[in-house]
Amino acid sequence: MEPVDTPMTHKQRINALIGLLLGMFVALTSATIVSNALPTIITQLHGTQDQYTWVVTATLLASTAATPIWGKLSDVFSKKLLVQLSLGVFTIGSMLAGLSTSVSMLIGFRVIQGLGLGGMQSLVMIVIASMFSPRERGRYQGAIAGVMSIATVAGPLMGGVIVDTSWLGWRWTFYVCVPLAVIAMIVVQRTLNLPVVRRKVYIDYAGALLISAGVSVILIWVTLAGKNFDWVSGVSFGLVALGLALLAVAIWVESRAKDPIIPLHLFKERTTTLATIASIAVGVALFGGAVFLGQYFQIARGYSPTAAGLLTLPMVFGSVVSATLSGRLITKYGRWKNYLVAGSIVMAVGFGLLATIDAHTNMAVLSGYLFALGLGMGMTMQNLVLAVQNTVEPKNLGAATSTVTFFRSLGGAAGVSVLGAVLSNHVTDLIGKGLRAIGITQSGSGGAGLSNLNELPAPIAAIVRGAYGDGTARIFLVSMAMAIVGTIAVLFIKEVALNTLTGEEQRLAAEAAVETADEEFAQVIAGETFDGTGVDADLDRRALADPAVKPVDRSS
Repeated sequence: MEPVDTPMTHKQRINALIGLLLGMFVALTSATIVSNALPTIITQLHGTQDQYTWVVTATLLASTAATPIWGKLSDVFSKKLLVQLSLGVFTIGSMLAGLSTSVSMLIGFRVIQGLGLGGMQSLVMIVIASMFSPRERGRYQGAIAGVMSIATVAGPLMGGVIVDTSWLGWRWTFYVCVPLAVIAMIVVQRTLNLPVVRRKVYIDYAGALLISAGVSVILIWVTLAGKNFDWVSGVSFGLVALGLALLAVAIWVESRAKDPIIPLHLFKERTTTLATIASIAVGVALFGGAVFLGQYFQIARGYSPTAAGLLTLPMVFGSVVSATLSGRLITKYGRWKNYLVAGSIVMAVGFGLLATIDAHTNMAVLSGYLFALGLGMGMTMQNLVLAVQNTVEPKNLGAATSTVTFFRSLGGAAGVSVLGAVLSNHVTDLIGKGLRAIGITQSGSGGAGLSNLNELPAPIAAIVRGAYGDGTARIFLVSMAMAIVGTIAVLFIKEVALNTLTGEEQRLAAEAAVETADEEFAQVIAGETFDGTGVDADLDRRALADPAVKPVDRSS
């Protein structure tokens, strides 16, 4: 290794943080801008409810597969270059998505977007961890959560305004962030200056491919089962068996890979294992539940895309408030578990409240439910990453961060797919019941649903809209169950006081400790003595500095 150590001043770190947050804002805005535009896109391109789900799932799945690769590369290559590269890939995917002429083409280009998004969502947190200590990071957690929350609402709001502006059209939801992405790349180039640790790297492509393939097969089964084939059928059993077999082979490959995408030894640490379980649950709940809010507001309640974006503001406000306050308190006292537990409980309660909504729920009451959900979100998401970053060695910082992000994205992809299937099946049943109540069969209605909503007679369209309004509650019920699983996992996480050294400072300290131990060991071999401790104690010191060195066994 040949590290190029040029420590950044506090002002440089703050400037770099601004550039990183701008990049994160661009990526998240571009990712969420499509949510309020999707009902319009799907109806104009004559898509289906399943395709609606896969426009979102494709990006999440691609980002899930790419996240650990970006994290692994960040441990050995220039983080600045990787941040810019991921932004570039995302921008190219966005431009291509705007050129789509069919839903299938759009789904393909959304995959490219996901590859870049996977880089941004892990690299930004990795770079921030390198610049700021875990305890100091709490001071900036409010800003990070604020950017994430603002992007979450700015994206749908911008998408709504663009769709409602006749001379722009939905394609501009993909074009609009290109200038911002270019600005973000320039700012990162001028401000970010982290050391580059060069060592030989082995990318576990087989592991990444097998994990992605296994998860994709399972999600395809969840999406198509019950519609294209029965849940209990040969095709269904075949897909499940294939998916599980691919995942089993992936675990085998990871256990033997020289430099695995997901280092299995990380899970020997209880905090990492439990945080991973909680991240999956949070991903299912947050991505799965939030994606369909725009659809509920527009299809079920009849609001415009712009209004649908504004109606999510209570959730964003709650997230910013709780993240800012909890972050400052974490920095002040160095303790984090209470906020993580409280956040996961409040998030579960928020989903439980949303599970009671229907097509006629009072909007003021619904806003209160969304605010409660936002409060829980703000205290949960980043603190899970913080807990893991605080327990791993500096050399594993990238891999550990990307692993937690990977499983959160995996949960999100699974959540969107599973909850989309739940909604699709439930809405189909509700539409059928509504049509039979007025003496119409589904065949006589022309297959009433989302794809032909604008062409349906008013009475049938009202039944479809009511079905989406009443059916959405089931999504939040499942989300609540997953949030409870996350809460249970969080309860068993052991709290460790936050480190006061940045990732780079920890790395340099570890290297200095190893060098000192090597010098002392050389003195012992040469016959010199120092404080009478001998070779055994020296080996013990080296073992503390470098896990690859085993301490002396004095049991015999």
